Amino acid sequence: MKIKSKLIALFISSLTTQISFAADFPAKGDFQQGAKIWADNCGRCHNIRSANELRDDQWITTVFHMRVRAGLTGQESRDVLTFLQGSNTNIVKTTVVTAQSNNKLSTLSGKAIYAQTCIACHGADGTGGLPGVPNFTDKNGPLSKADDVLLQHISNGFQSPGSAMAMPPKGGNPELNSADIKKSLSYIRETFGAQ
Repeated sequence: MKIKSKLIALFISSLTTQISFAADFPAKGDFQQGAKIWADNCGRCHNIRSANELRDDQWITTVFHMRVRAGLTGQESRDVLTFLQGSNTNIVKTTVVTAQSNNKLSTLSGKAIYAQTCIACHGADGTGGLPGVPNFTDKNGPLSKADDVLLQHISNGFQSPGSAMAMPPKGGNPELNSADIKKSLSYIRETFGAQ
């Protein structure tokens, strides 16, 4: 009887240990790097589809099955998973970011913010590095909209009509504050808007 109770205790102990490890697996990857890998690798064989076609837990299974076919490293697959799960947002949010939101002091320039957060999807030339990503240099493109509309799209996320991919809130970078978002929009307008 003692052996049986010890075995049961051991079984329960191992079960709870496995559950706790599963809760934090896989480790987060890099959103921007994941976007690039997604476009370069997955887009070769698949039409790039919206991240919200699958739930976050389904993306885990999909990414880890497909990483073998794509020849991705563990880090690359975590990056892709972070991108997919970060893009898998409900874009019909009612939260509006205001000037009072997240007022911590920003020290980055608009160019630095673009290079860290936006360039993976929108490209160095602003023409859109991924299929379905808007072209900033198009005179009828997103920069033809008013700043308040664009600030809301950047802050809260947006999906262009007909695009398979949605832009996650703050471009997937939750550290951006309202000043950062305004600086990045100013940089985008100055760099790509006058072409």
